[in-house]
Amino acid sequence: MTDSSKPGRLLRAPENFVDPALAQAITQDGLDQQRRGFLRKSFMAASAAVSAAAAGKAMAQVGEGDPAILNLPAYSTTLGKPVAANPYGVPSRFEANLQRRESPGLTRVSQASVAFAPLQGLFGIITPSGLHFERHHQGWQDIDPAQHRLMINGLVKQPKVYTMDDLMRLPSVSRMHFIECGANTAMEWGNVAVPTVQYSHGMLSCSEFTGVPLSVLLEDCGYDKKNGKYILAEGADGSSMTRTIDITRALDDVIVAWGMNGEMLRPENGYPLRLVVPGVQGVSWVKWLRRIKVGDQPWATKDEAVHYIDAMPDGSYRQYTSIQECKSVITTPSGGQRLLDKGFYNITGLAWSGRGKVKRVDVSVDGGRNWRTARLEGPVLNKCLTRFNIDWVWDGGPCVLQSRAIDDTGYVQPKINELRAVRGTRSIYHNNAIQSWQVAASGEVSNVQVY
Repeated sequence: MTDSSKPGRLLRAPENFVDPALAQAITQDGLDQQRRGFLRKSFMAASAAVSAAAAGKAMAQVGEGDPAILNLPAYSTTLGKPVAANPYGVPSRFEANLQRRESPGLTRVSQASVAFAPLQGLFGIITPSGLHFERHHQGWQDIDPAQHRLMINGLVKQPKVYTMDDLMRLPSVSRMHFIECGANTAMEWGNVAVPTVQYSHGMLSCSEFTGVPLSVLLEDCGYDKKNGKYILAEGADGSSMTRTIDITRALDDVIVAWGMNGEMLRPENGYPLRLVVPGVQGVSWVKWLRRIKVGDQPWATKDEAVHYIDAMPDGSYRQYTSIQECKSVITTPSGGQRLLDKGFYNITGLAWSGRGKVKRVDVSVDGGRNWRTARLEGPVLNKCLTRFNIDWVWDGGPCVLQSRAIDDTGYVQPKINELRAVRGTRSIYHNNAIQSWQVAASGEVSNVQVY
């Protein structure tokens, strides 16, 4: 078998690279350059140890035959567990490392932090509910649906209060959409900061959401079609998260959702009720939704006047830049993984656009000098993750992997230097730059920035 037809073997990224002592040592004031370097070195040390051990095991010769084939294991000769042994199914114990993970030092308290989705270990486009990323401002609550209410007031003919039973009796829709925090990839604005795709892009998930279109509820309350220009969505959590959304968008594809992936929302995702605002940054997808108010102007609440604004190079700030622009990332091979052999690999990743559908994804293995068009795997849906794949034969030399998405508006995902030319380096939100993964001759994959 030649190298070009031989399937290459790949080691997954190590988990828990930040041990408790290191996490304790990191201060709660954010990640400066020194601590970023410390995190990268700690990760690479863990990665090298795991890779060496796994590589040795992978290279071991079987001899006369593989015992796992020649000798029947106990589970092939005994009775298995009965049906409904787990009334609610759980993952295999051998998949215990695939978890949401919090990065230390991001916030002062975990109740106002992030749990990143493990993109490197997911398939297709749907994020399992138990791995959906979390971002909270005051921690999550498990609210009794019998006690929960949704009020619609403001510029409406008839203010109303709905129970969960009221809402769930109305005509519902189910649609698949991505949700991305506006601060996804935020730590990469200045320089490389985190080692794996889970931490660089893991504030991203995609689910099937079920609920009643917000337009149905607004019509039911008789919203003021002449003066009603915006809605204010308010959550029931301790932060009373409130967000302004223009009425045109609210009437388009916004859903008041109770369902996610075929079941009720999980508590950490807003149970029993949340707003789904396709294509818009996740902070507008208000969780534990308790109120919708119709008004004639934006409210400029705390989290849209002080936070979730874009710092520009001239010292000004852009407000209400909510759309998540076209973006993509290669999830395998990606940072922290290791290629063990020369030969064939499948490069795979995710692409998305808050303005519509992904039209094309190009992949480069030489740092952007040459590009090939990847395969888009169906379904390709509006404001939804799209999986892409492309064949690649690694010759054992160093290379840089990149993906570049183009949506159906013609927008092309920019390089990091192109984005910085407009936005500077002081931003936090809406970093949709092309991601680069460097493959060393040793096969180790690391996070780099290549222009």
